[in-house]
Amino acid sequence: MLIPKVKICGITNYEDARAAIDFGADLIGFNFYKKSPRYIEPKQADKIITRLPAFVSVVGLFVNAEYDQIRQTLDDCFLNWLQLHGDETPEFCDSLNLLNLGTIKAIRVRDYKDIKSAEKFFTDAILLDAYDQEKYGGTGLSFDWNIVGHINKRIFLAGGINPDNVEEAIKLGVYGIDICSGIEERPGKKDHKKMKQLFENISHLRA
Repeated sequence: MLIPKVKICGITNYEDARAAIDFGADLIGFNFYKKSPRYIEPKQADKIITRLPAFVSVVGLFVNAEYDQIRQTLDDCFLNWLQLHGDETPEFCDSLNLLNLGTIKAIRVRDYKDIKSAEKFFTDAILLDAYDQEKYGGTGLSFDWNIVGHINKRIFLAGGINPDNVEEAIKLGVYGIDICSGIEERPGKKDHKKMKQLFENISHLRA
């Protein structure tokens, strides 16, 4: 079975980042949305990033941020990917191509119409997450994965993925899976036992 990329998001400390990498994470995500309980200052994130192995991709999550804010964050810390998790337009996403980074546009899914809206974006990947009226991700909610279908784009699946359902998520054949609240003790602090179990369950699928 083809194993997707595994992204561990909502990192706020080095210990969690290091554990995620040791267990097998491909991407590490930092949340730069100030209203999130997982928010981290870019300069604090940089202190963690500079201690990470070079083979790990680093993702910065933004919600309705202005171009200048994203540009300033890039001055403060190193990133490989920008994840746009708000109500950003296709035109705004296109404007970020000048930064020469990978881009991920998050779509909050209620029904199939939301998934179809992904076709408007020409980012390097699309992330499908559960819809919440008040929150932009990290809710622990999931949506009906049966409606994911076959979008001709790189798809990251998010929303309520945990050790118990990660196998089901992987069987959808998506490019990557994004895990945050499903392996936490509390927002911003990972549960290393849950994280270890998640990666053990993934490794069994490689056999």
